[in-house]
Amino acid sequence: MKVESWLFGAGFFFFAPVGVIYGILTHWDEPVGPVGLFLCAGLASMVGWYLWFTARHVDERPEDDPAASIEAGAGEYGFFSPHSWWPLPLAAAGAVVFLGLAAGWWLMYLGIALGALALIGWVFEYWRGAHAH
Repeated sequence: MKVESWLFGAGFFFFAPVGVIYGILTHWDEPVGPVGLFLCAGLASMVGWYLWFTARHVDERPEDDPAASIEAGAGEYGFFSPHSWWPLPLAAAGAVVFLGLAAGWWLMYLGIALGALALIGWVFEYWRGAHAH
């Protein structure tokens, strides 16, 4: 994680001076650009600090060793559903939400409700609790 923390930390040293330069070149008349760049600098520093802090408390990963072989990173990364249909109704509900922004608010509310149902279905797809079928 050391490489990632350096990359995000360097983002602060890019975005903050660019925000100052942008503000100077526009005579601080345009407020959105410098504020956006300063917020990007803050976000990059927060993520960089988190990754640096986490890297100090965990063991080194194979990605942190330049001499590590490819096989050192092998292993299980988690479970990914091979045949889930739930992303399809969730994407359709998202399309209905954005259509509702253009066509009418009632359609957006319908899309949000359908999206909530599809998201619940996707999250609990492999749940094996008391009410599982």
